[in-house]
Amino acid sequence: MKNGLFARSEANPILTAADWPTAVNAVFNPAAVQLGGETVLLARVEAQTGISHLTVARSANGFDGWVIDEEPLLAPTDGVDDEQWGFEDARAVWVAELSTHVITCTAYGPAGPAVFMATTADFRSVERRGIVVTPEDKNAALLPERVNGKWILFHRPTSHFAASGSGISLSRSDDLRSWSPPEVVMEPRDGAWWDSLRIGIGPPLIRTEHGWLLVYHGVKETVTGAIYRVGLALLDLDEPTRVLRRAHDWALAPSESYERVGDVPNALFPCGLIHDEELGELRLYYGAADTSICLATASYDEVLAKVLSG
Repeated sequence: MKNGLFARSEANPILTAADWPTAVNAVFNPAAVQLGGETVLLARVEAQTGISHLTVARSANGFDGWVIDEEPLLAPTDGVDDEQWGFEDARAVWVAELSTHVITCTAYGPAGPAVFMATTADFRSVERRGIVVTPEDKNAALLPERVNGKWILFHRPTSHFAASGSGISLSRSDDLRSWSPPEVVMEPRDGAWWDSLRIGIGPPLIRTEHGWLLVYHGVKETVTGAIYRVGLALLDLDEPTRVLRRAHDWALAPSESYERVGDVPNALFPCGLIHDEELGELRLYYGAADTSICLATASYDEVLAKVLSG
């Protein structure tokens, strides 16, 4: 079904807690990459303790036939305070310069949420780099290449000291360890807009001839609670703090029962985006109601045309 620019898979939800090899509460908000002819999802899995870890699921076609790993790829380490309440909402991007995938996610501990980084070549083992942006911070994704010699990390500082506690910021680094103070990229819109309460980055950005394609989530507060929708923007290739275009309408909004009802009702949260260049298609993997994993597709050309039209 189509409600916006993206069309939902008829198989939605494509993964739920019932598919998991162990008893869990929910699976949602997955990173997505194409690797060795397979689609690999790195799903947030909330155990029945309430604590989340990250587990891999693989599919030959990216739609069905998922094979789920028995053990998590990334789970809290005993005795490490910064991780003790789990890992959440991963993004993953292939970085050619490093010949590896870089995973960014939220590590949660008593000090609050923080940006955690790890690397993996195959999503079967992982090298932990640890906390790279201290609490409180989340919704992080790395650009796949340097810009003007610097690595660029998009994220959302959430403390009251942040320049924008409800918008998207970026920081720069020479070494992926030490990051510059956040620079504001994009803020929620004023008034009654669908993205007026807060916004956050979705999947890692995709380079296009027109700029960096940003898929983001936007939240509006209503009398019955928040509604999370999906929006589009385009950032300058050489200066990604510069917003070139921002689509007025959302690209996807909750409408189906599995999006309307769940642990967090009316929430669409995209973390994975795959560009199938052969088909000219974008595959968006998102969490629905913090309960299941879903898939929606759109024409790459139509998405670009939409965001370029403003």
